[in-house]
Amino acid sequence: MALSALGRNEEAIASYEQAIAIKPDKHAAWYNRGLALSDLGRKEEAIASYEQAVAIKPDLHEAWNNRGTALYDLGRKEEAIASYEQAVAIKPDDHEAWNNRGVALYALGRNEEAIASYEQAVAIKPDLHEAWNNRGVALYALGRNEEAIASYEQAVAIKPDDHEAWNNRGTALYDLGRKEEALTKFCEAIASYDQAVAIKPDLHAAWYNRGVALSDLGRKEEAIASYEQAVAIKPDYHEAWNNRGLALSDLGRKEEAIASYDAALAIKPDDDAAWYNKACCYGLQGKIELAIETLQHAIALDAENHELAKTDSDFDGIRNDERFRALIGESVEG
Repeated sequence: MALSALGRNEEAIASYEQAIAIKPDKHAAWYNRGLALSDLGRKEEAIASYEQAVAIKPDLHEAWNNRGTALYDLGRKEEAIASYEQAVAIKPDDHEAWNNRGVALYALGRNEEAIASYEQAVAIKPDLHEAWNNRGVALYALGRNEEAIASYEQAVAIKPDDHEAWNNRGTALYDLGRKEEALTKFCEAIASYDQAVAIKPDLHAAWYNRGVALSDLGRKEEAIASYEQAVAIKPDYHEAWNNRGLALSDLGRKEEAIASYDAALAIKPDDDAAWYNKACCYGLQGKIELAIETLQHAIALDAENHELAKTDSDFDGIRNDERFRALIGESVEG
């Protein structure tokens, strides 16, 4: 245990193995060996070690909980849930197991059950900010944005520097703003993202989300700056490069927009949205051949782009060109 506390897990495992060689029914050694193995990423061995522990001491709820986590990490979510359920059957007030069970249920899309599990966790431990945040995520997935926001607010009331909850709260507020056409919600969303990045300046998702909300408010310059923060942190964030291009294009900065789309495509060559948006720029510039060539890429990746191009005003300047009409005609016939 002392070696584990120092992070010397390989040596710790050897020591636990000495203990169980002497006393094979020492459940604590099997359990602790599992913890050390899990810390080293050796999940299958960790599971086997936890199973030895519970074979000796079936009511060792910690081992059932940690076995569940190792199974979850291996993608064996149904087995993980069963293991968490063993933990709470033994110790009904094991808030960690209830929270972990919720995480596994959410991963399987069983959101109502996940919410019930998180609620068990916070009923036992009301200041478990992780469970409040996770409950918000599951509520948001069900479209219950107001409840999700309230759950995220519980999380940040307990842990004001919970950057994930601030970011998630912003996303739920933004979504409400879109549904209700309420600009105030967008502003609240931006304020929430601001809290997230104030706590964790390298939270690229929050910078990206902030950019989306700013762009929807028409604050394009600020949106561009936010997307640039996102890609400075995560240079391969193709969505941010694409959205930066959209904001630049809206400001009439077409060449910069095209360069931004190219950056997205260098990362993800099959990003049909970037191909389409780039074609729009060429269309607005009257560059017929480039517009057609680029639009062909977009349509090849997603036929929906053909339908968009039929009515998109960005192509109005070249719509009567025979080559453009031929492309649309060929797509229809195909």
